[in-house]
Amino acid sequence: MTPNSTYRLQIQPDFPFAAAAEAVPHLASLGISHLHLSPVLEAVPGSGHGYDVTDHARVRGELGGEEGLRALARTARAHGLGLVVDLVPNHMAASPRHNRALWEVLREGPSSPYARWFDIDWAAGGGKVLLPVLGGRLGDELEGMRVEGGTLRYGEQEFPLRPGTEHMALPEVLDAQWYRLAWWRLARTELNYRRFFTISDLIGVRVEDPEVFRATHAKIVELVRDGVIDGLRIDHPDGLADPKAYLRELDRATGGGCWIVVEKILTGEERLPGRWPVAGTTGYDALRRIDGLFVDPDGAAELAEHYRRFARPAGDRGGHWEATARRAAYKVVTHALASEVAYLTRTAATVCEADPALRDHAPWALRAAVRELLIRVPVYRPYGPGAEDVLTEEAAREARESFTVPEEAAAVDVVRDLALGRLGDGPGHRAFMTRFAQTSSALRAKSVEDLAFYRYTPLVSANEVGGEPGEPAVTPEAFHAYCARLARDWPATGTVLSTHDTKRSGDVRARIAVLSECPQRWAKLLDDVARTPAPDGQTAWVAWQTALGLGGPAGDRLAPAVLKAVREAGLHTSWTEQDPAYEQAVLDFVEEGPAGPGFPAVSDLARELEAYVRANTLGAALLHLTMPGVPDLYQETERVYLALVDPDNRRPFRQGPPDEKTALTRAALRLRRDHPEVFGPAGTYAPLAASGPAAGHCVAFCRSGEAITAVTRLSLRLTEGGGWGGTVLPLPEGRWYDVLEPGREFAGGGAPLPLAELFADRPVALLSRRPVPEN
Repeated sequence: MTPNSTYRLQIQPDFPFAAAAEAVPHLASLGISHLHLSPVLEAVPGSGHGYDVTDHARVRGELGGEEGLRALARTARAHGLGLVVDLVPNHMAASPRHNRALWEVLREGPSSPYARWFDIDWAAGGGKVLLPVLGGRLGDELEGMRVEGGTLRYGEQEFPLRPGTEHMALPEVLDAQWYRLAWWRLARTELNYRRFFTISDLIGVRVEDPEVFRATHAKIVELVRDGVIDGLRIDHPDGLADPKAYLRELDRATGGGCWIVVEKILTGEERLPGRWPVAGTTGYDALRRIDGLFVDPDGAAELAEHYRRFARPAGDRGGHWEATARRAAYKVVTHALASEVAYLTRTAATVCEADPALRDHAPWALRAAVRELLIRVPVYRPYGPGAEDVLTEEAAREARESFTVPEEAAAVDVVRDLALGRLGDGPGHRAFMTRFAQTSSALRAKSVEDLAFYRYTPLVSANEVGGEPGEPAVTPEAFHAYCARLARDWPATGTVLSTHDTKRSGDVRARIAVLSECPQRWAKLLDDVARTPAPDGQTAWVAWQTALGLGGPAGDRLAPAVLKAVREAGLHTSWTEQDPAYEQAVLDFVEEGPAGPGFPAVSDLARELEAYVRANTLGAALLHLTMPGVPDLYQETERVYLALVDPDNRRPFRQGPPDEKTALTRAALRLRRDHPEVFGPAGTYAPLAASGPAAGHCVAFCRSGEAITAVTRLSLRLTEGGGWGGTVLPLPEGRWYDVLEPGREFAGGGAPLPLAELFADRPVALLSRRPVPEN
């Protein structure tokens, strides 16, 4: 069953299934068709997100257990709603105390039946699994360890003991295990298991193994087949060995009727692989197109120039996007992903040594080739043989040119051929091709999303997953082409504006995007607040823009977000190398500036821009709710929702007072619900072109000949240009009824409708061929 719309709830111990059930009547009244729940399987106790799964066979007890989930499903069904659940196949918690499968591997070693669950390179670890859990070097931590009841304890952590070793002295106990407890800093270079990105607390799971797939999916498949769950969101498919094969098996196991979307991040004009048996993506590609409509390209360029003067980013670190992204990729592939590169180097060397035609490639050359090719993958990952369009010959040429010893550059061709599956199909060949692709996705995520996005910040609203900060604007023509392609190829794909992972909610981004229409006003604001000393220009720029987006002097929320931003940027402090003095200076600046005495200047600018923020907010919401695809509303976004990066955006759901956006959301969702033939997979999409002096400020389209969406874009520029003037929008023949203002109607097929009339009371319009009942 394809949803007509979903509503994401962050299920957590502070908001369990029972609390979600209490919210069902309100959510059903909006017009949604399905609740979308964050992960529901057993996780580390107290986890606020649930992506650290510990037991795939059980629904999480802290949330209410399986009976609580089934009760929620019954309540939802009683109100006409179904359930979509977030599924995490790629990884689980690397916490032996809570992860019984991992516990058994550490106890029994490679002979454990659970050893096949995890990608562990036993040879690289000398027959042991490196566990980077110690706060310092082993010798400094021995006093904190003890053996009790057949268990090794270190602080609150527990580890199994290999049978027969429990009575040894502590040094001998440590040496006798199938694992090696190590200082957490060694993970960067010594880790020998696959993990999620660079997070050693999350260990990769080998769902490509049929036995592992069955064990880790039996409960979810049961819930789908029992009708408790109607759809699945697949977290991080790019981490899997073979996403297509996994999705085919999942589709088969669930009976072929489950609506499945994947958290696949598409870069630029990249397309979702057409042979994947899914409805589409989770919607970050739609987010970029919607946001981009409300960015003025000329103003964005002017902001970037002012940013370079004000923030003074050193060298190429923040001055230009492409250079920033490349430098970030080098940093991550060299440091944070050193252990992953080491695995690829070892594997390539083993393959070469076994083939006389490939011997004598120096390990350092293979390592350099791996790095140079990884940083030149322009998307998140290649997909197996035939990925020459991703691992291009041009990329190989650039990689070869990076070598100072030309004779060693031949290693690039070997690595590329291995990554493309050209050199054979042996175990080593397949292992390299798979891990290269998995590492590529980790590199892209960590270097772009978690580093470059924090170093290049002219317009921070553009720095979202799948975004293009160097070219943040999207033309109406590009938006229409994208929507037409969705309607044709992926009509049931997901679309989003806000998620648990967005760095700023859609409404925060809508506020900040207005700055692209008034870069000079932004420059004046910075001049006005210059009396508040900042640690550096980059931090000041980000903090003041974030304050404008947040809309209030909420220091308890702004300060953690700015502190996270400077740590992620890693220019003056970082998560692992913190500079307490610098970080205190950041907090003092936020308190004295954007969250304190300096906020009135932000407030004054916000009041000046209020009408244009309204146009962006309502325009983005209406496009999201009526374009092709299945809109997913993040919790509380039925009204204006101003949230920053996690944990700010993962607070428990609360039902707030309705506002103008709520009325728009309810009207659009109910129209979708009542007319699935118009907005569903069978519906069509046709752009409507305005004409006149301000035509470029209107984006309009018709769905299935039955509903029309029209929104105002770049409204500040529109006002500065004199308004709509004689700009008109031709309506298709027939009577058209205003969904947002029942009682108002327009005649189509005759004289075009003046946009000044259509947008007289609000900057958006939703029209239907069918009369709209007045509430």
